[in-house]
Amino acid sequence: MEQRLIQTLAEWLLEAQHTVILTGAGMSTESGLPDFRSNQGLWYGRDPQEIASVYAIKHNREDFVDFYRWRIKEVDKYKPHIGHHLLTRWQRQGLVQRIITQNVDGFHHQAESHDVIELHGSLRELYCMDCGHRTEAKRYLQEKGEVCPQCGGFLRPDIVLFGEMLDTQAIETAFAEARQAELFIVLGSSLQVSPANMLPMEAKEAGAKLAIVNLHDTLLDPQADLLIEGKVGEVLQKTDEWLNRKRNFGMV
Repeated sequence: MEQRLIQTLAEWLLEAQHTVILTGAGMSTESGLPDFRSNQGLWYGRDPQEIASVYAIKHNREDFVDFYRWRIKEVDKYKPHIGHHLLTRWQRQGLVQRIITQNVDGFHHQAESHDVIELHGSLRELYCMDCGHRTEAKRYLQEKGEVCPQCGGFLRPDIVLFGEMLDTQAIETAFAEARQAELFIVLGSSLQVSPANMLPMEAKEAGAKLAIVNLHDTLLDPQADLLIEGKVGEVLQKTDEWLNRKRNFGMV
């Protein structure tokens, strides 16, 4: 990992008046969570349409509940990594203005970041499809935890399922933030899923600098102003160290 690239990212963070972060699955896998499509991934040997869709709620509810009970239990085994906590620190220092995430694990909230736009919802909460009552996700781990305590209706995770549209307000806010950005940083996303993969170009076309940090190639690598290949946590830690050195020498 070239020090020059780290220094550039740090300098851009200091210069930008409005920095927006987009995090993807690579951010979560560094905490230990499985990805989606590898041989050890979430969907390996499973059909998401059968267990994680609107269809599953209507026609395969028992398997739906079992699957999300397992997912909630799995997420609870892991914690935010150094990268999540550094983004929170940078928010408090005024270096980052908004975080947008494709992830549903809630790790940004656990790391106490604020005003996070969760494009695909969150496994942190359940809500009743009948009365709208909300409760914490750990209720699913109880026997009959899918039954609403208020009305007896069906509790489901507050995430976007296969066959559902993303929340309109979340999408509109994310695109508004992208257009306002002076610096847009992609962390751990292959940028294959729409409409999240449109946000970086929305920012760039509005005049922002685009930085991408990922272990593997992304579809927008040719459009990036700065491309760093590496683990998100390590890159952010090295960037933070550079920022601290500059502060200690009175250069900030």
